[in-house]
Amino acid sequence: MPNKPPRASFALPIRVYYEDTDAAGVVYYANYLRFLERARTEWLRALGFEQKRLAEELGIAFVARSIAVDYLKPARLDDALNVVSEIESVGRAQIVFAQRVLRAGLPDSGQGAELLLTSSMRIACIEPAAMRPAAMPKDIYETFKALTGTRA
Repeated sequence: MPNKPPRASFALPIRVYYEDTDAAGVVYYANYLRFLERARTEWLRALGFEQKRLAEELGIAFVARSIAVDYLKPARLDDALNVVSEIESVGRAQIVFAQRVLRAGLPDSGQGAELLLTSSMRIACIEPAAMRPAAMPKDIYETFKALTGTRA
């Protein structure tokens, strides 16, 4: 796997499309989970850990185990969002991601980003064939551990 410098957080820009909204014109609550998933997946990719490759070459996968979400304010059609991900904690077979969704501020208005959602997501590392927990490979574990600011 590539040896890239770890980043303490990762931000994925997302635009709200019509398909993301409900009848009231706001982002449908379940679609935020898609945004969060995309951000975690793109962060893994940026670190050099593509999920398809992890499954095919190392026989592991990351799956959702639990999530807590706090919906603070609605996002609306055409909003520019940033989904920010950080690693809250890491164990040998699981990672807890702290994520938040922010509405991007308007550069000319002097308004900063507005917090819309916070979440904590527990992700388990498994062997897909057996559907059992699996220890992360050492390089992945050490990368995640470094992102928390602690040593492996």
